[in-house]
Amino acid sequence: MPMSRQQHFSEDNIRFLAYQALVERDPLPKKAMVDQIVGCIIKKDFCIQNPPIHEIQEALIPGRPQEPQLVNPLSVKKRSMHTIEGRAIAIHALAHIEFNAINLALDAVWRFPNMPKQYYLDWIKVAGEEAKHFFMLKNHLKSLGYDYGNFPAHDSLWEMVEKTKGDILSRMALVPRTMEARGLDAVPLIRARFLQAKDTEMVEILDFILKDEIGHVEIGNRWFNFLCIEREVDPIQIFKFLCQQYKAPHLRGPFNIEARKQAGFTDMEIDFLQDNHP
Repeated sequence: MPMSRQQHFSEDNIRFLAYQALVERDPLPKKAMVDQIVGCIIKKDFCIQNPPIHEIQEALIPGRPQEPQLVNPLSVKKRSMHTIEGRAIAIHALAHIEFNAINLALDAVWRFPNMPKQYYLDWIKVAGEEAKHFFMLKNHLKSLGYDYGNFPAHDSLWEMVEKTKGDILSRMALVPRTMEARGLDAVPLIRARFLQAKDTEMVEILDFILKDEIGHVEIGNRWFNFLCIEREVDPIQIFKFLCQQYKAPHLRGPFNIEARKQAGFTDMEIDFLQDNHP
């Protein structure tokens, strides 16, 4: 039977494929769907078109399992890192961030039209790497006798994704280069705690994740600056304005200056960050 236009549209349009992966609730098929999109890009067998509006259901976004239970950030448990449960809780929190990061990359692909081709390829790459990070953490969690969903988690990252869904400049400013960039600052501190607890496998996982995350924040910075040039706005001034408009979290040091510079933050931006977020 000949392939219909709509079938063909669904099978090779990476923006619609990204939406389909986004609404998938189960982590394993979600990763398989992301891998499929990455494969299409590698084979150069894809198109980039607007997703079919009649098939988009915002209520299904984001697709995620029923567990973990989502709670206020202050309600998330903390335990000594010298206990197995304490390490498991910390790993679970990181896994939840990575799962949300898969979804935010997919959302960046399907939601925003009329961007250069490289924008979509960049965020598909991010989705693939975030999926790998999630399963690295999930598997290590299982080696300790736990699994993703066993502990409550907070949803601060996705809340900012939701707030900025109406404007791509706001999304690039406040998700990759604000919410995700906090991870660049946090990983060295978390790494030190796992090193002290003699969890060398987790230390290696964190080193792997940090290297990729620098690239992810750099992608966010690059497209933020692209949009600032396109809209003829000053990056620092618009960033300050957007932080106030969307009530972005107040960042606190210490900041990982070396990682932030590798991720494309300018000296002026870092000075602004340190002056305004000590």
